[in-house]
Amino acid sequence: MKLILASASPRRAEILRNAGISFSVLSSAIDETPTSSESPNDLVLRLANAKAELVAARAIGPAIVIAADTVVVLNGKILGKPRSTDDARRMLEQLSGRTHSVLTGVSLIRLPDAVHLEFVESTLVHFNPLADDEISAYLSTDEPYDKAGAYAIQSRAARFIPRIEGCYFNVVGLPVARLVSNLHELGWSNDSARLSL
Repeated sequence: MKLILASASPRRAEILRNAGISFSVLSSAIDETPTSSESPNDLVLRLANAKAELVAARAIGPAIVIAADTVVVLNGKILGKPRSTDDARRMLEQLSGRTHSVLTGVSLIRLPDAVHLEFVESTLVHFNPLADDEISAYLSTDEPYDKAGAYAIQSRAARFIPRIEGCYFNVVGLPVARLVSNLHELGWSNDSARLSL
């Protein structure tokens, strides 16, 4: 059964490729604006489901559509992708020396029978205190601007993060071990991904 990633994210695609999982891509551009009363959990599930449904309506089975949405949450407040350099600076100043959560909502739709599974994965991320010059240097790269919370754990921001609690790949954007477990529930198997000893 083929897999369809409902995302143009190069990071999610890289996670799947590195795990030896074969897939194709159908992008799914949607409005990601949160509603005023929406919890972070509800937001990531709603957006993941919207992406999955959009692609499932265009795809031909048998297949499983995979969609995900990731947010950074500090003290219950969602930090999305920064709108400007000043916005990115504000986010990094808020994260400095504190612990926050990264939530990824994942939605799976099996075709053609439209069986649906969804879950939210949460990881705690600890940030070192950041000096102003560290933030300024980071902002001078192109890295913060298309990332939730204005940082990328897999790149230069790794130097800010002494430890995490939970799935590393969740922070990058796709909790791959839990994803594979759910794919197996839907009847998927990928012989090419089996590891030889």
